[in-house]
Amino acid sequence: MIQKSLVAISIVLLSSCTTTKPVNNSSGNGYPGSDTLITQSLFSDRASTISEDNIQKVLDGNYKLQQKLRVAIVSLQSQSRTKRYYWSDEQYLKTQQSYLDLFSQKIRLSPRVAGISIIPDLLISTSPSFTNIREAAVRMQADVVVVYSISSDMYSRYKLFSKTDIKAFATTQFILLDIRTGLIPFSAIVTRDVLSQMKKDELDQAEASARVQNEAVLLTIDEIGKNITEFLNN
Repeated sequence: MIQKSLVAISIVLLSSCTTTKPVNNSSGNGYPGSDTLITQSLFSDRASTISEDNIQKVLDGNYKLQQKLRVAIVSLQSQSRTKRYYWSDEQYLKTQQSYLDLFSQKIRLSPRVAGISIIPDLLISTSPSFTNIREAAVRMQADVVVVYSISSDMYSRYKLFSKTDIKAFATTQFILLDIRTGLIPFSAIVTRDVLSQMKKDELDQAEASARVQNEAVLLTIDEIGKNITEFLNN
């Protein structure tokens, strides 16, 4: 009887001395403790083109764009139904050139821009990567490279007793790539639309559609031009 009592007392004492492990290590205010704070990637990505150490350096480092900039421009036209609304290849090419000229004109408004060059298609692959674009810009001795892409489309709403409404929308994507660091200090995506009708001096619906589509694209370029000029000036 005495032996059984001693065993029972021993079990109670051992139970009272056992320490419990908390479910999570919190600081008391609901937030994780310092020993659970994640400061670097826990994912193993073998396809990554930048090391984990360099990712930390980029995120923790300071960056400053050069004061005087030689700018190169690359146009990457996305696959859209833009071209079919133009009468000919000549008209389409002239329109694309006008977009390029307008971007150049807007960028030149900043006093920081020392010069602008256009990277020819011969230096850019059909599916260019950032590495390809950066190397092409280096050959042009550019400090930064502007990369933009324009996509657009049309919608028509036919009316029985009045002119057909023609609506176009355009989206322009724009990035500024620093050649020395590979960083992107500025980017923008702007979408605009225009609603119009066929004018008396326009021969057919295709000519009217091309005009409306062009107006939508110009609105996006004008907006991005203001944004990039303000960024460079500040």
